[in-house]
Amino acid sequence: MFDSKIIEVDGVFVGAAIITGIATSLRFYAAHDSVRSLHNVILPDLAVLRAHVTRAFRLKGQQDRRPARV
Repeated sequence: MFDSKIIEVDGVFVGAAIITGIATSLRFYAAHDSVRSLHNVILPDLAVLRAHVTRAFRLKGQQDRRPARV
């Protein structure tokens, strides 16, 4: 089994960073619809991965709160 790190944003579980067979890379497993576009993204650094996921989660939340255009 590969090692993984849980990723939460604002107290919401959004997915996990899974250490791949290559020890220097992490694959993101998206568990929340707001970050589904990042599913299977591979990055070398946990901090960078968390920053991308956080940005996507919050951006999606802002878009959901906007009134619909008619």
